[in-house]
Amino acid sequence: MTQKKQILILCTGNSCRSIMAEALINAKLSDCAEAQSSGVKASGTVNPNAQKLLTDNGLWRDEYHSKLIETVLDTPFDLVVTVCDNAKETCPMFPKAVKTIHVGFEDPSGKEYAEYEKTLKLIEQQLLPVIKKELC
Repeated sequence: MTQKKQILILCTGNSCRSIMAEALINAKLSDCAEAQSSGVKASGTVNPNAQKLLTDNGLWRDEYHSKLIETVLDTPFDLVVTVCDNAKETCPMFPKAVKTIHVGFEDPSGKEYAEYEKTLKLIEQQLLPVIKKELC
């Protein structure tokens, strides 16, 4: 059995978009990839609407939480994906040379629940095919 490719989803706060992307990858591309997420300036909390949406869609796992980039810098990732423009600009250098791509999404934080649903759908439609093409 081939080893799963390791992906890091990087955002600014690691409370919403990056966790939604992490959950989608782990649910839909589990045969070839495994994702973690972190934030350049992690908020330390998961957005309640993001958590509810992931729970409602059967994607939530208790291990999902907001974490600082420093906690994953030594992990050998196959791909780093930035999902917000700020994280793209402040993406740190990783010890091991790693491919970095950017697929940006608007932050639904503070908006209606429907915006979270829209963002989850966009992540699934726009990000998952790119990751599949890159790694699977």
